[in-house]
Amino acid sequence: MELLDLIQKRQSDRQYEARPVDRELVVKCLEAARLAPSACNSQPWKFVVVDEPQLVLQVGDAAAGMGMNKFAKEVPVIVAVVLEKMNLTARIGSVIKDKEYSLLDMGIAVEHFCLQAAELGLGTCIMGWFDEKKVKKLLGIKNKRVPLLITLGYPAGETRRKIRKSLDDMSSWNKY
Repeated sequence: MELLDLIQKRQSDRQYEARPVDRELVVKCLEAARLAPSACNSQPWKFVVVDEPQLVLQVGDAAAGMGMNKFAKEVPVIVAVVLEKMNLTARIGSVIKDKEYSLLDMGIAVEHFCLQAAELGLGTCIMGWFDEKKVKKLLGIKNKRVPLLITLGYPAGETRRKIRKSLDDMSSWNKY
């Protein structure tokens, strides 16, 4: 598949088939994330795969609040993305340049995961709205942040047409 075709295919899926996802496919997505670049090769992330049905339901329930992410209770897999410490060089650079490199790096790794999933015929949705405290308790995570959850499964809907700003609205050449 051409990269641009894959990017067109990748979307935030909010409806999934009930069938489970083979661990072999999840491992391919994890491998894509593992290979993502990061500042000073810090790799400040850990992906916690939740595929045990009762635990998926509990984590999904933690994501479904105030009318948001109701679909998360009906997915076969949820991946919690844990923010790990950057290495010393990346931490120093992050402070000097006043940029949170670890969050930028995590975003790249998460998108690698999601693009690989799309290439395999799987759907994903990256969620930032969830009860982080509850998720951390359910997964035994202490003293670390969980900025994102990713749902993963076989999409039950069609690929939607993307509505985005025009190239002229989102880019310019040589000056703002």
